[in-house]
Amino acid sequence: MTASTPGRPGRRAVLMLGSAATLTSVLPIRPGYAAPDGVPPATAGSKPANLTAAGRPWILGGRLHHTTVLQSFAFDERRGHIYALQVMQSGIRLTGEPRSYSHADRVARGDLCLNRLTMAGELTGHMYLKGFGHGGAIGVDDTTGGSATLWTEWDAGRSGFGRGICRFRFVERRVLDRGSRAVIPYRPVPGSTNNHAAVDPVRRRLLLRYRVAGVPRLALHDLDRFAARDFRPLADFPQPGAHVNLPFQGMALYGDHAYQLLGRGYGQGSPSARSSVLLYQIDLATGQVAQRVREVTAPALRPREPEGLAMLRRGGPWLCLGYTQGPPGRRAYSLYYKEAD
Repeated sequence: MTASTPGRPGRRAVLMLGSAATLTSVLPIRPGYAAPDGVPPATAGSKPANLTAAGRPWILGGRLHHTTVLQSFAFDERRGHIYALQVMQSGIRLTGEPRSYSHADRVARGDLCLNRLTMAGELTGHMYLKGFGHGGAIGVDDTTGGSATLWTEWDAGRSGFGRGICRFRFVERRVLDRGSRAVIPYRPVPGSTNNHAAVDPVRRRLLLRYRVAGVPRLALHDLDRFAARDFRPLADFPQPGAHVNLPFQGMALYGDHAYQLLGRGYGQGSPSARSSVLLYQIDLATGQVAQRVREVTAPALRPREPEGLAMLRRGGPWLCLGYTQGPPGRRAYSLYYKEAD
């Protein structure tokens, strides 16, 4: 794995987090700007990200605890952590399970491995989430005391996707079942499936993606009201781009905009990178698409599959994209970033 400090393309180093100074050297730093200390400023009036350029490499060839693909990721900026989800690999038998299960079984059951990484991509811990879902998005509220509060899909149905969302805290090597008392569950849209969550902790808002009667929608919520089970949305509208028939691969929330990543993986002899991945910026006030670009980041990866989207505020903001590569059983991930205006 290589970690390249954004703003200094081509630099290769093994970076580990320790002091605040080390954290600053690892995080993307916009040229000419210093990374802010503490909580980044509020994003009111933030300008839209420039999505047309290819993303620049940040972490290349990283490894997660399991050999399966990265599904999604998000940042705990206060503590210098990346949290990443993946479906469990074949052959794992957890305490209390009658046998080991195949990867296909884990997909159907909604069993996930949650990884904790440094901001350089070094694995520092993991835990398991049984019966939660497919891991299509993860939200982090890094403003909470002690450790960050994590938001994920929850209560996988027969499709393997969550019928609600939940929040909990990371505990190294813990196994959380969907019915665990350490899980705080929410079912904001009864009867829905494919529930995913993203969080903007500065604006204290939560973006919910859900599907009802086969139609995917996005709903914007006040985070604190939602946590108190007030599910009245600030906005609710059909997910843009659903008609293009590309798989949903991640979303992010920042200021007045939502971002989503749609696309398929490909290898040798498959369609061009320019036609297989789309990146959207969505105006939350109207539900309309502000920008839609054909994503050209990392075209040389084989196979190349988009997996995960997150916003990094420190020194930016930066829109970060995840890609997986490598053969089955030896999957790796890479993160790329784009500057926001």
